Amino acid sequence: MRHLLCAFAITAVATGAAFAQTPATITVTSATLKAGETIPKDHTADGKNVSPALMWSGAPAATKQFALILDDPDAQFGGQNFVHWVVYNIPAAAKGLPTELPMDATLTTPPEIAGTIQGLSGFRRAGYRGPAPPPGKPHHYTFTVYALDTALTLAEGATKADLMKAMEGHIIGQGSLVSIYERFKQ
Repeated sequence: MRHLLCAFAITAVATGAAFAQTPATITVTSATLKAGETIPKDHTADGKNVSPALMWSGAPAATKQFALILDDPDAQFGGQNFVHWVVYNIPAAAKGLPTELPMDATLTTPPEIAGTIQGLSGFRRAGYRGPAPPPGKPHHYTFTVYALDTALTLAEGATKADLMKAMEGHIIGQGSLVSIYERFKQ
């Protein structure tokens, strides 16, 4: 009986591992951002500080919502990457986000993303806040899109940590676009 239970436990663990899925790869693109290239000034604190348009493709058919996080792994704050943008409750039908989103926490326009929520960045404010690194070296800004198999119930004011916790076990697709920005000593 003991051997039978051990064999059952090993089979259950192996079967569970076989069913664990790696998230599908989502392709993230932008008309103004290119992978590994400099972020245009308009999308930075040195310019207009407006959010870039982002597009994505390759999300699984089972996607119920999208979320997006923009962070800077070259700027650590409290032992974590500094966060420039947190967006969640993006409808499953959305194929991206338009440029120059308003600073409102909950978006009502355009209609295809109505209900989308912009959470709190590292600046403790809702909405996009572009790159503003200290002079000296280029910083890498990672725009990560997540496809989720559930509709999140996060209210306004969620942080990256809140969003990551809510997404645990629900990420079925993921993709990133990494661009750079550098300020020079004057």
